Amino acid sequence: MFDVTFLESNWTCIFGDGCQGVLTGPTPELVQGCCSYGAHFTDEKDRQRVEKAAKHLTDDQWQFRAKGKEGTTRVKRNGEIVTKLVKDACIFLNRPDFHRGPGCALHVMSIDNNESYIPLKPEVCWQLPLRRDDEVQESGHVITRIAQWNRSDWGAGGDEFHWWCTEDARAFVGKNRVVDSMAEELTAMVGKVVYGQLLAYMDKRATQPKGTLLPHPVLRRKA
Repeated sequence: MFDVTFLESNWTCIFGDGCQGVLTGPTPELVQGCCSYGAHFTDEKDRQRVEKAAKHLTDDQWQFRAKGKEGTTRVKRNGEIVTKLVKDACIFLNRPDFHRGPGCALHVMSIDNNESYIPLKPEVCWQLPLRRDDEVQESGHVITRIAQWNRSDWGAGGDEFHWWCTEDARAFVGKNRVVDSMAEELTAMVGKVVYGQLLAYMDKRATQPKGTLLPHPVLRRKA
């Protein structure tokens, strides 16, 4: 099941270009995006994959590489596995004063090596703002839902966010549909066959007469 309204919207990541961050007030000057609280890992395999990738980062790519040598992840009291924080944000986040500029060090390495960042970054990081939920029914049948991350999906902590990108029209300024701009991420989440079926369906919807498709709720509110 897919949130088609979001996938046919023109949402795009505006990190460093209007993103207000996810702290309790607007902090665009920090250029932290959604990295302020570190990344949560889905399981031990996810953590091991990222820790392995971190060993290949260089000083040129990673501002906090020296601190990373002491470990990049930790286990919270409630058992959640997260990345460590350095100066109140994810250890992998390069800050504006870094010579390579702000952004994820793992993403920088993927650009330098001309490779996908999907095998390098924590799952929640490369998927955002897409969210995958697998519901196992009593029969054993699994219903998978792909939708946008909403503030409520973060639980009680989401209420503290001053700003969240899928709620703001300023992030719906992309040149392409999400189903196209995040093709690599969607394929990694559901496989090539299902993504191909999804794309065919979305392209067919796009041929419908104008006015028959509702825009994303954020854009409807703006109008």
